[in-house]
Amino acid sequence: MSRVTEKSVVTEKGAVTEESLVTAKSVVAQKSAERLIPTIKKARLRYTGALGALSRDERASLARRTSATDSLVREQTEEIIRRVRRDGDRALREMAATFDGVSLDALEVPVAIRRRALAEIDPVLRSALEHAAWNITLFHSAAPPRTVEIKTEPGVTVGRRPDPLRRVGIYSPGGRAAYASSVLMAGIPAKVAGVSEIVVCSPPQKDGYPARVVLAACEIAGVDRVFAIGGAGAIAAMAYGTDSVPRVDRIVGPGNAYVAEAKLQVSRDVGIDSPAGPSELLVICDADADVETIAREVIAQAEHDVNACVVVVALGDETASAVTDAIERSLSGVSRADVVSASLAQHGAVLGADSIAEAVEFAVEFAPEHLLLALKDADRVLPDIRNAGCVFVGEQSSVVFGDYITGGNHVLPTGGLARSYSGLGLLDFVRWTSYQKLTRTAARRLSGDTAVLANAEGLPAHAAAALGWSDQC
Repeated sequence: MSRVTEKSVVTEKGAVTEESLVTAKSVVAQKSAERLIPTIKKARLRYTGALGALSRDERASLARRTSATDSLVREQTEEIIRRVRRDGDRALREMAATFDGVSLDALEVPVAIRRRALAEIDPVLRSALEHAAWNITLFHSAAPPRTVEIKTEPGVTVGRRPDPLRRVGIYSPGGRAAYASSVLMAGIPAKVAGVSEIVVCSPPQKDGYPARVVLAACEIAGVDRVFAIGGAGAIAAMAYGTDSVPRVDRIVGPGNAYVAEAKLQVSRDVGIDSPAGPSELLVICDADADVETIAREVIAQAEHDVNACVVVVALGDETASAVTDAIERSLSGVSRADVVSASLAQHGAVLGADSIAEAVEFAVEFAPEHLLLALKDADRVLPDIRNAGCVFVGEQSSVVFGDYITGGNHVLPTGGLARSYSGLGLLDFVRWTSYQKLTRTAARRLSGDTAVLANAEGLPAHAAAALGWSDQC
C-alpha cells in the first residue's frame, strides 16, 4: 500500500514526530509516493509525496494556512485595541514595558536621533539601502495614477481624479529581526504618491528607540514622524489616534499574527493594505533546476518565522526526491535552524507533480505570496499564473532580490488572499474623487429616461427630480 506522510509540529525539544499515514487514492499517486518514501524519513517536512495523493483535507490545510490559535489571538487583540482606545498613551507605555521591557519617556523618536542613526550606520549598509531606495522609487514612479475624464454623450462629462491621502501609517516589524526594507517598500511609494504626512511605528529596542537601521531607512524614505511602539497597540494608535500618535487614513505594512489581526479589526474605521501574515513561498521546478538553489530559496523564506509556509512542487519523482535531499543537506549550519526546522515541520512540503498543468492548477488554488518558477521555459508559464502576490521568473530571479533591491514591492498578500488582493503600490496611497458635470441641454435630454428608471425602482421623488429639468433649457 502506498502512503503519503504527514509530519506533525515540532515537539518541545525540537524533534519532529510522525503523526499519521494517509492512504493514497490514485494509482499514479501511489507509484509516485512509493518512490518518494525513502526520502520522507530524512526530510523535516510536513508533507512529501505525490501532489495528487494529498487528501482533500490535506490539500485544504495547505491552502488555508491559518493558525490554531486564531481565536486566542483575536481575543487578545480585541483587548489591546480596547485599552489603547480607552487609555491612549498610558496604555502604549504600559505595553512597551510589558512586551518590550522598556520604559518610554516619550513615544515619538526625535528627529535628531533619526538623523544620527543614518549618519552612524555602516557606510556599506547605507549604500545598499540607498540602492534599494533608488530602484523602488524608479519602479513606483513609472505608472502614476492619472485623472480620467470623458464625455459619455454631448453635454455629459464624467471624471475620476486620484487624490493623495493626507496621512498614512506604516508598521515596521521589530521582533526577531528589524525590517528596514519594509520602511522603504511602504514609505517610498507613499512619498511618490504625494501623501502629506507619513508616520512609522516600530517596536522599541532596549534603548527605547526602534532599531537604528529602521530609523536610518525612515530618513532615506522621507518619513515625517516615527514612534517607538509596536504590535497590535501600534495599529490601534494609528487607527484611532492618541495624545501623541496622530490618527491616519490608511495603515500598511507587514507584521505578526497580532498585527494582522489588529489591522483586520480596525479596518472598519481605517483603510488597510491587506492583512498580511507569515511569509509564504511556492516553488514550481523541473529537472533543469538546480536543487541546491531551490533549497536555498526554501530555507531563506522559512527563516522568517516558525509559521512561514514553504511548498515545492517538482515535476517528476526524481526531482522531488533530489529537492528533499538538498533541503536536508542545507539545514546543517543554518544560523536560524530552530526557526527553519519548526517552519518546515509545521508548514513545509515537497510534492511531485506529473505535469506543468497540474502544478499551475495547484498554484492558482494555493495563491502564494511568492511564486518562483524555476523552469526551463518559465516565461511561457508566466501568462498562466493569476493568483500570486509576486511571480519570480526563472531560478536566477531569487525571491530575496525582490525582498530587498529589485524595486518591486515586497509587501504582498498572504494566506491565499492573493486571489483578491494585490501587492502594495501607489494606488494604496490615493483615493479617487469621482465627478460628473452636465449642461442644461443634456439635463433636459436625460430627464425622461432617468424618470423611467427611477419609477421602475419605486423611487418617485427621484423621478420628479429628473423631470424637473424636462421643461428647462
